[in-house]
Amino acid sequence: MSQNCMSTRHGFPTMPIDTNLSAAILTSWRTNNRVTAYLVENIPTPLWNSAVPGFPRRTIRSIAAHLHNARCTWIKTLGHENGIKVPRSVDRHRVTQRQLLTALKQSSGGIEALLKLGFASGGKVPITRAYVWRNLPLDVPHVLTYFVAHEGHHRGQIMMVARQVGHRLPTEISGGLWQWNKRMQET
Repeated sequence: MSQNCMSTRHGFPTMPIDTNLSAAILTSWRTNNRVTAYLVENIPTPLWNSAVPGFPRRTIRSIAAHLHNARCTWIKTLGHENGIKVPRSVDRHRVTQRQLLTALKQSSGGIEALLKLGFASGGKVPITRAYVWRNLPLDVPHVLTYFVAHEGHHRGQIMMVARQVGHRLPTEISGGLWQWNKRMQET
């Protein structure tokens, strides 16, 4: 985020009132992506392969990989027909944290492109032939909140599984997921 767009109040970064909605939405997405990346960066290596209790084929790795792969599916569904490049999915059984972090950057760019497409199309992402599920209102604010809610849900799953298998993440990591001012500054 450029310094021109950010001011501080009581020591906290704030978005100026006159910031246009598209810039605020893109910044919000970037912050969400940074929170997701922060969690992936800070999952201890031994925990990466931990199985979800009761679901032995599902692991923390596969939940984290799902975040990128779900983004890719939405980019393909809503963006491919409109010329947005679809990133490659990752193998949920083999992807490393480093590979996933690289992939998350690519899929975050694809989600940004979808949001920008929506802005350029009067505030709504255009309906495509591939969009058959029709569960999501395609106005840009709903698209953003849907994607953020999805990622928050799975970040919570990862935190819960870590606790269930006896590897609770340190407070600075779990608390760091809620430090959105700090994560925003890292984008």
